[in-house]
Amino acid sequence: MDIAALSTYMSMSRLQNDIGFAVLNKAMDTMEVTGEGIQKILEASVTPELGQNIDILI
Repeated sequence: MDIAALSTYMSMSRLQNDIGFAVLNKAMDTMEVTGEGIQKILEASVTPELGQNIDILI
């Protein structure tokens, strides 16, 4: 393999790695925002007094 082809191959490999890391970082950011949103929804829907008392008549 000549020097020019090796240089091109290494450059393309580095570019693919950089793109992969950028996509991974974006996915992680998206998941963090989604997780925070789900946490807020769950906290808002919690009613601690619900289900504490049961009225049963026989």
